[in-house]
Amino acid sequence: MLLWAILARTLAPLANTNRQSFDAIVVLGTPADSDGNPTPELLDRVTEAVHEYQRGVAPRILVTGAAAHNRFVEADVMARVAEAQGVPASQILEESQALDTIENACYSTRLMTTHGWHSAEVVSSAPHLPRAAIIFSHLSDSRLEWRVHPATANVTPGYYSNAANLVEILKTARYLAWSRWVETCSL
Repeated sequence: MLLWAILARTLAPLANTNRQSFDAIVVLGTPADSDGNPTPELLDRVTEAVHEYQRGVAPRILVTGAAAHNRFVEADVMARVAEAQGVPASQILEESQALDTIENACYSTRLMTTHGWHSAEVVSSAPHLPRAAIIFSHLSDSRLEWRVHPATANVTPGYYSNAANLVEILKTARYLAWSRWVETCSL
């Protein structure tokens, strides 16, 4: 099972389009700390999205994530960070219901569809992106054009990065064997 997950992560698509500009930049959620402040990983993801926004990759940022691991809604914290970094509030859209990566992909795609947006650059931490890409590629009937983009700062020491990769391999195995079939997304 682990070998299947490692192979799937290695072969995960990085995009389903060659586009260089998108309708939105989707920032996948990660928890705030126990006081509601951004963690280094959350700050890294949002800062990278803001850089991409400033480069003109997309005219808006969609942040996605509920209060999945504590009482603070991830999308709210990410929106505050993006606004503090200069993105106008009118260009930040919050999806605040998603409790996991499958729901991040599903709910953000739904929200984009309701706005008539059909393309997204998906920003997350590098260890998270292969699983996120697999999930985006498996969305049923998705007409969304997407590519993944890693948050570039190295916010964790090496042993944490190794642990993050191991956790993501295990989560990928769980997704391939179980979650993909149980947590379906109807767009």
